[in-house]
Amino acid sequence: MDKNRIEGAARQAKGTIKEAVGKVTGNRDLEIEGKADKVAGEAQSAVGKAKDSVKSALK
Repeated sequence: MDKNRIEGAARQAKGTIKEAVGKVTGNRDLEIEGKADKVAGEAQSAVGKAKDSVKSALK
């Protein structure tokens, strides 16, 4: 498993938590930051999946 997938998943989880805390506390900036972290994590995970696919295809 590519490290980008692991880091992306962690970033998504962190973003989800930030977003939820932002919603509960009414902190719009934290909520937006959480959403941005989630999107960045999804992109990073996608890169990791693509790398894994390429590695598998070359074997």
